[in-house]
Amino acid sequence: MRIREWNDLLADVTDRSVEPGSWRAVAGDRAGGIGEDLYLAHPDAGVYLLKTYAKNPYQVDGYGARVARRIDDEIDDYLPADDPGGRFAVQTPPEDESHAETVTNRLQTVIETHADAPTTPQDFFDDVMDAVESPAFGPMDYDQFDRPDELDELSDTFEDEEDLLDAELDDLIETDDVDRGFM
Repeated sequence: MRIREWNDLLADVTDRSVEPGSWRAVAGDRAGGIGEDLYLAHPDAGVYLLKTYAKNPYQVDGYGARVARRIDDEIDDYLPADDPGGRFAVQTPPEDESHAETVTNRLQTVIETHADAPTTPQDFFDDVMDAVESPAFGPMDYDQFDRPDELDELSDTFEDEEDLLDAELDDLIETDDVDRGFM
């Protein structure tokens, strides 16, 4: 397992040549301190664990690692199904002004099309993600005030990896001289 800064790990996720809509995520409060835990998983890319905290309202710091090369049956049971009630997406900015204009036109077309036709929220979300060329999106179980049960189960499954990343994040928090999140 190679521990890396969280944003470098997300860059790897966005650079993967896998089906963008097949990602799934589980996230919530960190069990042993300030911050949040996030598991990102894809059948062809494996499982990633990110531990982050908000140093201030404008800066997020943290670490992450790829903790599994594939999703086995045990891990799959803890990941959200197609319709958990929540969604997530990872986005990369447009390359230049021309690309931004192209993406904007596609997005406008999607919105107009869905406004004129009966559609489901899932279909609308998927079409928007395709229009903005999101490299990773899908269903997500998230609790902004606590931890979903599935997050605890994943933490138990990857206990050694959790311990290593927790130690790295605790060192970072101590180095940053932040002993609690901002209010």
